[in-house]
Amino acid sequence: MTPAEIWRTIDLKLIAVLRGITPRETPEVVNILLDEGFRTIEVPLNSPDPYTSIRLAADIAAERGPCLIGAGTVLTAEEVARVQEAGGSIIVSPDVDPAVVGATLERGLASFPGVFTATEAHLALKRGATGLKVFPASQLGSAGIKAILATLPKDVQLCAVGGIGPDDFAEYLDVGVIGFGMGTSLYRPGISMEKVRDVAQRSATMMRR
Repeated sequence: MTPAEIWRTIDLKLIAVLRGITPRETPEVVNILLDEGFRTIEVPLNSPDPYTSIRLAADIAAERGPCLIGAGTVLTAEEVARVQEAGGSIIVSPDVDPAVVGATLERGLASFPGVFTATEAHLALKRGATGLKVFPASQLGSAGIKAILATLPKDVQLCAVGGIGPDDFAEYLDVGVIGFGMGTSLYRPGISMEKVRDVAQRSATMMRR
């Protein structure tokens, strides 16, 4: 399956955003997340040694069935190439940069550019984006996202990211959001592994209600 096809078949559409993770922490955190049902993991490129962490995560995930491992905060086509070389299959960018989206799709990877307005959302879809990352979603709220979704194709793959926790999932799912990015509420440098597992479990439970 292509990365885009894998995304659509993933039951639990939760993206773990592991900003600041180090290669030393990566194996334990990734194994916890996979154990709890996560199948999409993003290592932002402003993390320490991100390409090594992506390679470690991709190698672990390869033994656990279809997963998407990749990078966030991707700003250039060159970075897209390096992510793929490290074993990545999903590119999450902070904006709708035609060069980044184009390079991602040319390499057969899943593209999730960041959007905040209907204009940006339509531009991303015209460029061929696999899905949309609405950020910061909490600033728009479920009502704002509902209004944007009303202008988009019915099957759009829209994930809400930023300021949203498990207790908020139902409100956003009700308006048509299909997934969420989990950042500092799930992982931050220095957090205990018990806390990572607890939040991962709770997030999975709330998504499946």
